[in-house]
Amino acid sequence: MAFINDDFLLKTKTARRLYHGYAEDMPIIDYHCHINPQEIYEDRKFENITQVWLGGDHYKWRLIRSNGVPENEITGDADDYTKFLRFAEMLSKAIGNPMYHWCHLELKRYFGYDGVLNGDTAREVYDLCNKKLRRDDMTVRAIIEKSNVKMIGTTDDPADDLKWHKLLAEDKSFKTAVCPTFRPDKAVNIDKAGFADYIKKLSEAAEIDIKTVSDVKSALEKRLDYFCSLGCRATDHGLDYVVYEPASEESVNEIFKRALRGDGVSQSEADRYKTELMLFLGEKIAEKGIVMQLHYGAQRNTNTAMFDKLGADTGFDCISVKNCGEALTGFLNALNVKGKLPKTIIYSLNPNDNELIDSAIGCFQGTEAQGKIQHGSAWWFSDTKSGMEAQLKSLANLSLLGNFVGMLTDSRSFLSYTRHEYFRRILCNILGEWVENGEYPDDEDTLGKIVKNISFRNAEKYFNI
Repeated sequence: MAFINDDFLLKTKTARRLYHGYAEDMPIIDYHCHINPQEIYEDRKFENITQVWLGGDHYKWRLIRSNGVPENEITGDADDYTKFLRFAEMLSKAIGNPMYHWCHLELKRYFGYDGVLNGDTAREVYDLCNKKLRRDDMTVRAIIEKSNVKMIGTTDDPADDLKWHKLLAEDKSFKTAVCPTFRPDKAVNIDKAGFADYIKKLSEAAEIDIKTVSDVKSALEKRLDYFCSLGCRATDHGLDYVVYEPASEESVNEIFKRALRGDGVSQSEADRYKTELMLFLGEKIAEKGIVMQLHYGAQRNTNTAMFDKLGADTGFDCISVKNCGEALTGFLNALNVKGKLPKTIIYSLNPNDNELIDSAIGCFQGTEAQGKIQHGSAWWFSDTKSGMEAQLKSLANLSLLGNFVGMLTDSRSFLSYTRHEYFRRILCNILGEWVENGEYPDDEDTLGKIVKNISFRNAEKYFNI
């Protein structure tokens, strides 16, 4: 029997019925990812599986490093087959890691491979995948279409000209909506290297001479308007931790001016500036009727030697343990008091925050949407089988699981859409277990609606697709 069979992860009859009858064929809304819109427009065709699998995937790089492989055979100048071989040699040791499941799902769905990837089969798999990648039905657009993706939310800087989004919007031959997502982190992170240089870049993009915090706000609002004109459905904010330290704009202005001069700012000063910007952005997001996504709880670039060598987003981040529950509720409350709390999705990298988030979202729901405030899907290091189960069960325990907007890839790879399948199988398995344990009625109509809604329909409605 093939490792990835029809009933993979589906332990009960009810789970199998729910998955095959209601989840399996639902379209995908991948509302948060990091793929390159230029590659979609140009319909890139990859030369080999190393390019599409290992080219920018720091999830995989971390695991290969853990197998004692030198960096030149991971991100360096080694040939592509050597890099693939080192990955394959590692993979057989990744028992219990979601990477093992993800990779074999991708091999099954996109390349028709029913075997197991390891060091012994690496050449066979490499040659098979490369042969298929040369076909016209394995270009980027073809992969997206065969994956039944209705909408993609990329991640984009406010200073981006969105050239590729404009071209995609004008191309009527491609049916998937590719929507820019407004990610203003570089304008918010006043305490990070390169802040002053970035403000100059934002100034040029917005055609506003930025000298004050008010100017920053004007520039960001102007750019957000531009993003919305090209179909933006959401903003995204990568926070080390949630901030809420309100201060007068006058004092925040002084902090901003010192940062522009290159003077250092304290953590408290940085938090005051960030709070001012995030409250402003939250109000504008609400006015435009789009979604605010808050990602927090990461320690980034912990290995300074490797950061100096490879830069950010190369696999040297980890979970942060910082209590910011009061800041989270303070921030949401400040917007809510003004009637300016947008639809919001909250993700913490720390799974210990599941219950905090699920209790907090119940404090700020509204009539603008069912599940206006969401606990986002298990993210990054929590994006595992047990992590997804924990997030789903916590959400079910403390809120309304039936209103959940479901899965996203958060990926840089065009083969990652099978993560939606992985999530749907886990979801159906949990629901099937509850039904067969007598914890929920075996009501086919209601269960089918729940599965379809979480798989696709809730996100479709929430993001106004």
